[in-house]
Amino acid sequence: MFQITKVKVDGDSFLGFRAELPGSPPLLLIVGNKGFIMCGYLNLEVAERIGAAAIVVSGVRSVEDVLKAEVEGVTSKARELGIEPGAVVREVLGRLA
Repeated sequence: MFQITKVKVDGDSFLGFRAELPGSPPLLLIVGNKGFIMCGYLNLEVAERIGAAAIVVSGVRSVEDVLKAEVEGVTSKARELGIEPGAVVREVLGRLA
């Protein structure tokens, strides 16, 4: 099953994506105008290589979990937006709006 939800944080809107995978945790992604937050399934090195502003989190099972998660890794473009590992996603999400 695939779910798309509208996510609002501090007046900014994002799209949340959740895909159920057989025998595995779900694939999760939150997309803003300037970048995205991805679960550990997606590759941060590739996001860096293509010049994306990307954040990676892990251990999440829902879009709400992503919002509560700590940033584990960022691309250099996300770092330019002021996002650093250790921050809580909900607190820095607006920088990707």
